[in-house]
Amino acid sequence: MSTSQPEPDTGDDTGPEEALGYEAAREQLVDTVAQLESGGTTLEESLALWERAEHLARTCQTFLDGARTRLDAVLDDEA
Repeated sequence: MSTSQPEPDTGDDTGPEEALGYEAAREQLVDTVAQLESGGTTLEESLALWERAEHLARTCQTFLDGARTRLDAVLDDEA
């Protein structure tokens, strides 16, 4: 069993999020959502922020799914 973190499958090559760990991706997601919620952006800026948030959310979900798989494997080994 490997102890390395799963590589996020982002589904596209839109930016450096692919190299981020979970904590960094989550922090950027929180910041991006805060920008969206604060308003004051153009439609194009809002759409770009939304797309970035979706991308970061998928990255985070990939890490969480990988962690769940690893935990399930450990629990199965103990049973």
